[in-house]
Amino acid sequence: MNTDVTQQETAGVPATGWWTEAVIYQIYPRSFADSDGDGIGDLPGITARLGHLAELGVDAVWLSPFYPSPQADAGYDVADYRDVDRLFGTLADADKMIAEAKALGLRVIVDLVPNHTSSAHRWFQAALAAAPGSPERQRYLFRDGLGADGAEPPNDWQSVFGGPAWTRVPDGQWYLHLFDTGQPDLNWDNPEVRTEFLDVLRFWLDRGVDGFRVDVAHGLIKQADLANWQEPQEILSGNEVDKPRPPMWDQDGVHEIYREWRRLLDSYDGERILVAEAWVEPAERLARYVRPDEMHQAFNFEYLLAAWTAPAQYAVITRSLEATDSVGAPTTWVLSNHDVVRHASRLGLAISGGRPNGIGIGDPQPDAVLGLRRARAASLLMLALPGSAYLYQGEELGLPEHTTLPDEARQDPTWERSGHTQRGRDGCRVPIPWEADAPSYGFGPTDASWLPQPPSWAEYALDRQRGLPGSTYELYRTALRLRREHRLAGGPLAWLSTGDEVLAFRNGDLTVLTNFGTAAVPAPDGEVLHSSAPLDDDGRVPTDVTVWVRA
Repeated sequence: MNTDVTQQETAGVPATGWWTEAVIYQIYPRSFADSDGDGIGDLPGITARLGHLAELGVDAVWLSPFYPSPQADAGYDVADYRDVDRLFGTLADADKMIAEAKALGLRVIVDLVPNHTSSAHRWFQAALAAAPGSPERQRYLFRDGLGADGAEPPNDWQSVFGGPAWTRVPDGQWYLHLFDTGQPDLNWDNPEVRTEFLDVLRFWLDRGVDGFRVDVAHGLIKQADLANWQEPQEILSGNEVDKPRPPMWDQDGVHEIYREWRRLLDSYDGERILVAEAWVEPAERLARYVRPDEMHQAFNFEYLLAAWTAPAQYAVITRSLEATDSVGAPTTWVLSNHDVVRHASRLGLAISGGRPNGIGIGDPQPDAVLGLRRARAASLLMLALPGSAYLYQGEELGLPEHTTLPDEARQDPTWERSGHTQRGRDGCRVPIPWEADAPSYGFGPTDASWLPQPPSWAEYALDRQRGLPGSTYELYRTALRLRREHRLAGGPLAWLSTGDEVLAFRNGDLTVLTNFGTAAVPAPDGEVLHSSAPLDDDGRVPTDVTVWVRA
C-alpha cells in the first residue's frame, strides 16, 4: 500500500464563482412532481417541492427540457425554444418557479438542446416544403444519396438510438439525425443557426436563469466531408482514448461557438454559467471545453463510468483533477443522471468499467443491498472531492433502477430503434416517491404515473426517511452540511493511501477513507464525523464504506 502524501496543486489560474463549489441537483420534470394529476410532472409541481431541495442543502437546480415538443425523445426534440410545453405548464409557471427558487436561495440552470431541433420545429417544416439547396434546407444537414438513384444514405453513420442516422424525404434527399428521426441535426456552419441560438440564450437570461446545461455539446460541428465511420456510433463510447476522433463528435470547431456564448453570458450580471454535456475522452480533450473563455463546467463522465475499485477510482480522480487544474477550471463529479442506470443499481452488478444500456426482465439483476451500500459509499466519496457535484433526483433517497419495468410500458426511443435489443433509459426516469401511503407515492394527487412505479417505492419515500437516523436522505443532508462547513469543495486534495484495497486522502481538516477490500480496516485517527454505514464495534471501517474523520 502506498502511504506517501502527495498533493495536487492547481497549475492554471483557478476560476472563482459560485459554480466552482456548488452542488447542483438535476430535476427531470416529467418525473419530479405532478400538480394536476395527469401522471406527468410539471413546473407547478416542481415549484411546490423546491423547499425539499433547500432543506437538502443543494445550491442550484438543473431542469431537463420543458419546451414545446412532440416528445419523441422525452422533450429533447424541441419544437420551440422560447416557450413551455403545455404538459409542463406555461411561461408564467416558469417565471414563478424561477422566482421561488431564488427566494429559497437556489439558482436555476435550464437545458439547451442545440445539436438538433424537433422535426416539428418551424424551421424543419419549412425545409421539407422547400427545394433542395434552398436557404431553408441549409439550416440542417440535407444531402443527396449515393447510388445511381440516390437510394443509399450519404454515408454509413448510425443513430445513437439504433439504425441509420439518415432519413430520406419525398424529393429524394436525406437528412442527418444522430438521434431519433424526429431530431434532425442543425447545420452549425450556417450563420443563421448561430444567430438564432444567441437570441434563445438572451431570451432565458432575460427571464433570470443562471445558466444552461448544453446537450450533446461535443456534437454541433461535423467533419466537413462527413467521412464514413466504421466504429460504433454509441455516444458513450465513441471517443475512446486509443481510437481516432469520430467525424461527428468533438470537432475543434465547437470551441468557437462556446467562446461566443461565453462572451454573451459574461455581459450579464450574476455569474451565469455554461455546462457541457460532452462525452469526450481523454480528460485532456474534455478540459478544452472549460478553458477560461469557454464553458464553466463539463460533466465528468469518465468518473461516472469508472469501476468500483480503488485503482480505477484513484486513476480517474487524479486524471480529472490534473486535466481541469491545467486550465484553472473546477472538476465536476457525477454518479447518476437521466441517461444512465442509477448508481444504486449499477454498483450492484458485477464490477466493470462499462454501463449497461438499461436493465430489464430477464437481464442479470443487481444485488439491491450491495448496490445501495456501494452507492452510499460512492456518494460520500464523491461529495468529499474538491470541485462541483451533481445529484440526480431521487439519489438522495437511495432509489434504484426500476429493473422490472414491463416492456410494453417502455417509451425510450432506444427500445424501438434498437429492435428491442437495448432496454433504454426508462428505468432511471420513473417518477420519484414522496409519501409512502399517498397515491402515486405522492408524485401527484392521483395514481396516474407516466411510467409505472414499482411496489418497492414506498420504502424509499421521503416521508419514511426524513428524520430517520441512518437513512440515505439523512446521509446526504448531513454530507452536504459538512461539505459546506469544512469547505471540502475548495480542496486541495492530498492522497494518503492509494493501494489496491483502500483509498484515503486529506481535504482541509478531514481525512476521507473508502474501503474497497474484503476485510475491515482501521479508521483514521480522530473524530468520526460521518460514515456511509456503521463502523464495526472495534471502530474499523467495513468493506464498501466511506468514512469522514476530523483529526
